[in-house]
Amino acid sequence: MASIGFNAQQIILLVALGASLLTVTRAAAVIVGGSENWRYGYNYTEWAANTAPFYFHDTLVFKDENSTPPHSVYLLPNLWSYSTCDFSKAKLLANPTQVKGDGFEFVLNQWRVFYFASGEANDCKEGLMKMVIVPWPRF
Repeated sequence: MASIGFNAQQIILLVALGASLLTVTRAAAVIVGGSENWRYGYNYTEWAANTAPFYFHDTLVFKDENSTPPHSVYLLPNLWSYSTCDFSKAKLLANPTQVKGDGFEFVLNQWRVFYFASGEANDCKEGLMKMVIVPWPRF
């Protein structure tokens, strides 16, 4: 009868393979918009899709250049509010002053869907200054 055991080399190889699959990642600070920062006229929905994945405990940094008109940061409660740009139940995370300079930091500290948008003028309704972030768990 054949033996179905593992030798020492096979066990070491399996452990090494398993360890490489479970790479440990650390929380990152991510500047929203990258070099474009948090400004009018940039598509943040597209930026978020291209920058993903985001991870649990990453920090989003909303920065606005001093030379651009000010923009706030709101957290919208659900997809309907996000889709219709309804801010009636949204939470103001940062007013335009808080976004200037070093910016405002928001930690993705929950495993849920986050809906962000600017509440200034028609920023959200024009479809550019809003985005959806879904953080992934870290392994």
